[in-house]
Amino acid sequence: MSTRDLLIEIGTEELPPKTLRTLMDAFEAGIKKGLDAADLSYQVTHAYAAPRRLAVVVEGLIEKQADKLVERRGPAVASAFDDAGEPTRAVEGFAKSCGVTVADLERIATDKGEWLVFKQEQAGAETSTLLADIVEKSLQSLPIAKRMKWGDLPGEFVRPVHWLVLLFGDQVVPMATLGVTSGRESRGHRFHHPDDITITSPTSYVAQMASAYVLVDLVERREAIRQQVIELATELGGEAVMNADLLAEVTGLVEWPVALSGSYDARFLALPAEALISSMEEHQKYFAVRSKAGELLPKFITVSNIESIDPAQIIAGNERVILPRLSDAVFFWDTDRKQPLAAQQERLKTIVFQSKLGSVYDKSLRVAKLASTIAQQLGSNLIEAERAAMLAKCDLVTEMVGEFPDLQGIIGRYYAQLDNEPTEVSEALDEQYLPRYAGDKLPQTKTGQAVSLAEKLDMLVGLFGVGQPPTGVKDPFALRRAALGVLRIIIEQELDLDLAGLLAEAEKGFDGVLTETDTQDQVLGYIFDRLRGYLSDQDVKTDVFEAVLALRPSRPLDFIKRVQAVAAFRELDAAEALAAGNKRIGNILRKNEAEGEAGNIDNSLLQEPAEQALATQLEAVTTTIQPLIEASDYEGVLRQLADMRESVDAFFDSVMVMADDPAVRENRLVLLNQVRALFLGVADIAVLQA
Repeated sequence: MSTRDLLIEIGTEELPPKTLRTLMDAFEAGIKKGLDAADLSYQVTHAYAAPRRLAVVVEGLIEKQADKLVERRGPAVASAFDDAGEPTRAVEGFAKSCGVTVADLERIATDKGEWLVFKQEQAGAETSTLLADIVEKSLQSLPIAKRMKWGDLPGEFVRPVHWLVLLFGDQVVPMATLGVTSGRESRGHRFHHPDDITITSPTSYVAQMASAYVLVDLVERREAIRQQVIELATELGGEAVMNADLLAEVTGLVEWPVALSGSYDARFLALPAEALISSMEEHQKYFAVRSKAGELLPKFITVSNIESIDPAQIIAGNERVILPRLSDAVFFWDTDRKQPLAAQQERLKTIVFQSKLGSVYDKSLRVAKLASTIAQQLGSNLIEAERAAMLAKCDLVTEMVGEFPDLQGIIGRYYAQLDNEPTEVSEALDEQYLPRYAGDKLPQTKTGQAVSLAEKLDMLVGLFGVGQPPTGVKDPFALRRAALGVLRIIIEQELDLDLAGLLAEAEKGFDGVLTETDTQDQVLGYIFDRLRGYLSDQDVKTDVFEAVLALRPSRPLDFIKRVQAVAAFRELDAAEALAAGNKRIGNILRKNEAEGEAGNIDNSLLQEPAEQALATQLEAVTTTIQPLIEASDYEGVLRQLADMRESVDAFFDSVMVMADDPAVRENRLVLLNQVRALFLGVADIAVLQA
């Protein structure tokens, strides 16, 4: 079947740079979805995006849908005709809906009887007649937070739309949307090529736009920016601070990138490097430059959207713009340093953390108490943990953080150092926010770990406790991140902490404010749901996780050790038989309401050789694994228990548990209870799947 290439380009005012990649991907996905739904096969698609356009090129798109046989099943023959053989009203209605008479319907035989069907060969539609609807639906489904309307233009979009290119091969497909009609006229760079550019075909699109000073390939443009910035930083004798988010934003701001370097007064280097970098990145979209030793240089790199004949003027303009920004930072710094960081505590009383949970100052008091408890369990300094927690939020009311919110914690660390606070206290002010995102570093100091855990647990308990857990789409307090952060700190830093106990301590800090009656259970369940995902990312099987979860352990580090042990046990030859045996034991005990009952085995009542052998091995294994359990060597425990496979199998092959003699029956139930208890010391292996 014949094919052509397709080009769709929607031209707009400058699109939001931070969401440009998302819009591009969504536009391509919408086009592919529409083509697939219409049964229009194609070879490959390419997505393009620049500040003033979104585009998709589809290679090898068929010119026409394939013909297909349409088949609709009607009533059963038995109910389609009355006793006289005349068609019923039901079958006449069916035939009419198909546009034929009852006589035109065919019959098919099935295992459930004979049915009437309508069959018709349906000719495929021309692709060109379907494209407008596909494009329209894709535009309407774009993830635009707030659609806007401009003047008298029809429709709503993220930005005003100025042109639409819709080419199927070399032919324009007619379409009208958002106040524009389709054609082959696109537009080049605003300054280098302000005239319209006539696109001759989809295959020439990328090259024609490049000749008009527009790099439409977002990935290619991003790489060009990255390479230019790296090369220019090397020429300056340093290395570029390559922030991935900044690189993505700059890529969304320029069509024809040209990297230029500028400088600023070296006196500004007296400010923290993070403040300078934040000012350059957030306000000016500049890339900072470090020396090979890692020290900030009084240089910056900006990416212009124009190839100027006099770049010195652009550089001078950027240097003029950055001066007041950095001067502001110096003013904020000097203002904050007129008093110690601790003097800001009173101002925290005026900031509401959450309407039912009090102020940020109230939160600091709770976190300080909990951090002290955690520090004691970690064997670190209680006083320093409490001090760090009380200072932790003080930088939120400083001038520097007011101007650069992303520096919270970082500025607190600098100010605490200048106030001669203990080293771990200063570090904890920054570490309290770690990890900030997936894969981020973790707090390294014991004080930082205590404060970070206390901060996150206080937030989880407080918000769950007043009935405000995260929903499927809303998590304004980032509780998912907090829960995962708690797990990562405890597990990856190997902290043997009991979450249940810490949650109980956290709840005490709210002194009757909480409205939920099962807050601890809710939070513990929520955290372990996050643990499920954490372990799933490490390829831990669901049944392995469930086998450990069945015991409801509340120490994450211990939980991980058990999971690792069960995963290793699962690979043993004896695992499947023992899992089945444990499941059988559990069923017998539950059926007889004997699950978990304590008792001693009466050896005089052991009648069968198989039960005698199992009891003997049980006693020996119990002695062997005791030191392994005390050392939390769960893998070693399960390896020892794996040796019981033959004894357990033999018991079920030759012993009738439900003996007529009540004493013998009870003794056998006690024996099974003790066997199962050994395995439950690690996990419920009955949960494991074959």
